[in-house]
Amino acid sequence: MVTIRAARPSDTAGIRAVYAPFVAGSPATFEEELPTVEDLHARMFTSPRRPWLVAEAGGEIAGYAYASAHHARASYRWSVDTSVYLAAAHHRRGLGRRLYDALIAEVRALGYLNLYAGITLPNAASVALHTAVGFRPVGVFPRAGYKLGAWHDVGWFGLTIVGEHPADPADPRPWLPEGAPASS
Repeated sequence: MVTIRAARPSDTAGIRAVYAPFVAGSPATFEEELPTVEDLHARMFTSPRRPWLVAEAGGEIAGYAYASAHHARASYRWSVDTSVYLAAAHHRRGLGRRLYDALIAEVRALGYLNLYAGITLPNAASVALHTAVGFRPVGVFPRAGYKLGAWHDVGWFGLTIVGEHPADPADPRPWLPEGAPASS
C-alpha cells in the first residue's frame, strides 16, 4: 500500500535517495551536485511554504512531488513550478499521477492559479504524465542545458487551475499541512 502525505523533515534522506539517480545519471534535472539533506530541508521550508508531498510504501519514500516559486518577482506569486520524481521500482504504476493529483489539489486550495513544469526533452513518460493531468505545451527552450555530454531542450508545460483568472486575486496562502510544524 502506498500512502501520499505531507513531507516531513525526517523524509529528506528518503527524498534525496529518490532524487540521487536523476542527478547522477539523467538529464531530467540539470542539477549536477546531489543536494545535501540540509539543502533539501531548506527547500521544503522556503518561505512562503509551498507543498511537498511524499509517496510512502513499506516505510520507504517511493516518490515525491513539490511546488516551488515560478519566479522571484512578486507579480509571479500566483504561479508555481512543479516537479515529481519516483524511485525506479515505482515507475509506470500510476504513482506519479496520484502525487500530481494531490499536489494540484493542495496548490489550488492555497490560491495559486497557474502551474508550470519544465521537462528535459525527449522524455515521453514525463510528457505523458503531465498531459494526463492537464498540462499543455507552452514552449520549448532549445539547448537550454548541457549535461552528460549533450545539449538538451527543455519543454515548458502549463496548467491553469481556475476557470477564469480573477481581476483582483487574493494572495496565495502559505502551506500549513495538518500535523506539520509551520517551520523547522
